[in-house]
Amino acid sequence: MIIDTHCHLSHEDYDNIDEVVKNMDGNIMIISGVNDTTNEEVIKYIEQYENVYGMIGIHPSDVDTITEMTFSNLEKFLQNPKIVAIGEIGLDYHYPDIDKEKQKQYFIQQILLAKKYHKPIVIHSRDAYQDTYNILKEYTDKNMKIVMHCYSYSLESAKQLLKLGVKFGIGGVLTFKNGKKLQEVVRELDLSNFLLETDSPYLAPEPLRGTKNEPKNVILVAKKIAEIKNIPLEKVISSTTATAICQFDLPIQL
Repeated sequence: MIIDTHCHLSHEDYDNIDEVVKNMDGNIMIISGVNDTTNEEVIKYIEQYENVYGMIGIHPSDVDTITEMTFSNLEKFLQNPKIVAIGEIGLDYHYPDIDKEKQKQYFIQQILLAKKYHKPIVIHSRDAYQDTYNILKEYTDKNMKIVMHCYSYSLESAKQLLKLGVKFGIGGVLTFKNGKKLQEVVRELDLSNFLLETDSPYLAPEPLRGTKNEPKNVILVAKKIAEIKNIPLEKVISSTTATAICQFDLPIQL
């Protein structure tokens, strides 16, 4: 069994959702919401498909869409046993003219919500390492399970995050020619620190770069990890699957 721990499944991205899910028969997908609309879609699809689990949250780039109903809806959705995390949440300072303080406010608010319901958090962080680290250090504790989705920072930063108990989501960027920084992280850290993900429909791995990504392509990420670490593919799959089951408290027996 292989687990894509982070993908998006929206009618805006796919007109063949049944086929996308069927292509993962015998495997698991964890789909991510980013705003009120996609959080509702997550609920729809986890109830529709047996091998689909979900996470809900407000992406840092969507904080301006938050309404007075947003957090009450998040709490309602958290009652669903197939919601296994709050995410993707975090900070994104990539674009100009963003409200950093608002992003930090809602990031912290969602961490506290995860604490209340004893859920893992899945973090989006782009061009915002120090603020992300500072917030995690202040507002999380050893009991909270943390995933850095689509990890993009340095090996040194990864070692710092490891001390907070962070696991790292590894996706298609690992296969890119300009993915050397992430390749170093994968080479140097223990396999037990990694989760597989695709971030579908984005970031299709080589040799599919530039096409619409799908969860079934997660195997290409696993193959690249095996190549970098010079270990059997089966070891990558078994380790990342076991880590995902533990990290997200999935009701799955290996």
